[in-house]
Amino acid sequence: MASKKCLSSKCRLKIVLNLSYAFTLSRQCLRLLGVWPDPYVSLNIFRPNIRFLIVVCILSIYVIVPQLTNMLRAWGNVSLMVEYLASANFCLMALSKLIATWYHGETLRTLMTSVVTDWRTSNPWERDTMLNIARRGRSLAFKCGIAATCTVTFYVSLNLLKFYRNVHLPQRNLVYRFSHFPYNIQKSPNYEITFFIQLSGGVYSALINCTVDCFVSILLLHMCAQLINLRMTLNNLVGELANKSISSSRFKGGLRMIAIRHQHLIRSVRTIDDCYSAVLFIHMLAATFQLCLETFQVFTMITDNVEISLIKVAFLSFYVVLVLTHLYIYCYSAERLITESTSIAYGVYECKWYDLPVKEAKDLMFIVYGSTIPLRLTAGKFGVFSIEMFGTTIKTSMGYVSALLAIKD
Repeated sequence: MASKKCLSSKCRLKIVLNLSYAFTLSRQCLRLLGVWPDPYVSLNIFRPNIRFLIVVCILSIYVIVPQLTNMLRAWGNVSLMVEYLASANFCLMALSKLIATWYHGETLRTLMTSVVTDWRTSNPWERDTMLNIARRGRSLAFKCGIAATCTVTFYVSLNLLKFYRNVHLPQRNLVYRFSHFPYNIQKSPNYEITFFIQLSGGVYSALINCTVDCFVSILLLHMCAQLINLRMTLNNLVGELANKSISSSRFKGGLRMIAIRHQHLIRSVRTIDDCYSAVLFIHMLAATFQLCLETFQVFTMITDNVEISLIKVAFLSFYVVLVLTHLYIYCYSAERLITESTSIAYGVYECKWYDLPVKEAKDLMFIVYGSTIPLRLTAGKFGVFSIEMFGTTIKTSMGYVSALLAIKD
């Protein structure tokens, strides 16, 4: 009995380590934000985590509202409008992703429970495939984390320098200017508290965007790993029947389990798409405008010979890289999902179906029919994430830059 408990605890520890390996960045950061869909803890969306509420209030009251108000006040001044809209746009992206993750918390928890089951029930060669795909997901998350860290570092440095220059002045500026707070922001310690709350709002925006994007991407890549395992299982099953290693009844039982598993994966991918499709439509539009706005800022600074600090140049450069990285990880994982989902049908063609009895060979068509429509990650049902969309988005954003420059001139 003790040995069984020990074995069970070792198995549980191994699953936790595998999950930690695959979802390291997402798990820690989403837990910090109060929206981690923990597969071991039941969630209640009617009682939001206090950390979640604090972050939502900071983003809404201290960043988005001030910047949108400033944009309306600067109406007619294209350069100022672009500057204010850029930060509000990035924060809106983060806020929508955070709320969507919280709202669909129970659904995502069910998905994470399924992921735990996949790790627990996998055999060694299936686990190797999952680890291989998880390494790619971690690589994408690491690159996104590096871009976010560099952007946040220069963002904080730029604003701390601003704080140092303004702290002793009679009229002091905040990170995001706003004069309608229900208290005197020029009075100490009100100014200092408000300044650092706004500063944390910008940091939270980068953290949320990076974390949720990596979380969704790794979930999709996990589904890709399961599709690869399913294709290999089908190939092995057909090979065993072709070599007469198993009976026809056992083959049909195995094929039935593969078909059930295939439908389960299709439902899981559609669940992910249902949870984030609307948010990703906002992300696609916001990323297009964000690239446009940031490129416009950099271009005008160069052409107008504006004297700017090296820190701000570095900040804007990493900002553009960060937005591109966020868009790319969605497009890469979605492209991989399309490829692996259609590969199930190709896997049937590539196996030894020609060595099977006619009746058993015909049964394979059920798997082919289930793979005729590729699994996709959509943007509000209006677009499909893929490498092609990545290029189209960049091209579109550069077109908007030309339009902004024409308006400015």
